[in-house]
Amino acid sequence: MELRQEVLKEMVLLRERTADVKGSVASTIDGLTIACDLAEDSSEHVSALAAALLAMSRRMMILAGRGDLEETLVSGSAGHAAFYAAGPTVVLTVLAEPGANLGLLRLEGRKTAAAVAAVAAGKK
Repeated sequence: MELRQEVLKEMVLLRERTADVKGSVASTIDGLTIACDLAEDSSEHVSALAAALLAMSRRMMILAGRGDLEETLVSGSAGHAAFYAAGPTVVLTVLAEPGANLGLLRLEGRKTAAAVAAVAAGKK
């Protein structure tokens, strides 16, 4: 199975396991879409912004001396966007509904990011 299909499989499993998750996008740290599990295809914009946010978030953690980046969560009036470093070359963006269980989102998002990182590294 090719990378895109394996990554998409993990993203679909995330949406199926977590009711408040409405979709996700996996992209390279350069902003190129690897796989998209969104109803509307806005993946190119999401990928570009996710790559930029990941770079800024990693830099912030270094400057603040807080260790390696695990996630960035952005909350708005219409829901949440969580960004996870999925290994050194992939960023996973997860979109969730307002009122989502953020603890569950963090747990499942990290689990999926680890699975995506393993797929990208060829270990799965």
